[in-house]
Amino acid sequence: MSEAGDSTKRKSTIEVVEPIGKRVLIRKDEDKKVTKQGLHLPDKIEIPTITGRVVAVSAEIERDENYPIKRYDRVLFNPKHAIPVDFEGDNRLFVIPIEDVVAVFRRENG
Repeated sequence: MSEAGDSTKRKSTIEVVEPIGKRVLIRKDEDKKVTKQGLHLPDKIEIPTITGRVVAVSAEIERDENYPIKRYDRVLFNPKHAIPVDFEGDNRLFVIPIEDVVAVFRRENG
């Protein structure tokens, strides 16, 4: 069979990003342009921490009980060492060292 025949029979694959080491993949939340009080924020405002959703967790973090972070958790992180992933058009995916995740949002049951 020719190479051309093989390529037409291949199934399309989905590319995924898997963080390695002590890192997580986070989708940054949309930037807020207006505060709760109705104040409009400038486009280039310096915010030291950002919120987002965990898309993927490295195998090393997943096995480590010291890091209670799971996929889909909403987290607060410092973007200083964030590495952007040029994977989507909106470019909101970042690989973050686990040390830069400063908080996990949890719901209280009660």
